[in-house]
Amino acid sequence: MITRLAIVLVGVILFLVESEFAMFSPLQWNDGTYYLIPRFLILYLIFLAIYYSRKKAMIYGLIFGLCFDVFYINIIGLYTVLYPAICFVAAWSVKRVQSHLVFTTFLAIGLLAVLEFILYEFFYMIQFTTMALQPFLVYRLVPTLIANFLFLIMLAWAFKYCISARVFQRA
Repeated sequence: MITRLAIVLVGVILFLVESEFAMFSPLQWNDGTYYLIPRFLILYLIFLAIYYSRKKAMIYGLIFGLCFDVFYINIIGLYTVLYPAICFVAAWSVKRVQSHLVFTTFLAIGLLAVLEFILYEFFYMIQFTTMALQPFLVYRLVPTLIANFLFLIMLAWAFKYCISARVFQRA
């Protein structure tokens, strides 16, 4: 019971910490403005889908996605659909390949790139952003992927250990 609560508590903490790390963005460097978008929660949900349970990760993704929609962007349904979809794709992909931590890390970064691109296209389509594709790739996508990759390097083992400890206790 305690470890199940710990898994949810880590998700809630990551949900709240994302907004604190977003305060460091944008960065000015070499006459460019770089946007670092923290996506700690979706990375955690991807690890949850791979190492714990696809179904529960999708449920948590649905709940946290709805919370993200309500608290941050006021477009209900965008993150509510994307978070569980990313969790499903992560779990589906790992069924085909071994779930080694290095592969999982690169899969999470790849799925994060897909998520960011879908969000960009949606916001561009509804004219919420006017940023062209090339500046998006250079000034937002690449810095976001690098920042989240560094986050994963620091905490991927902790994610796997926290989730695997729950799995082993259940067995």
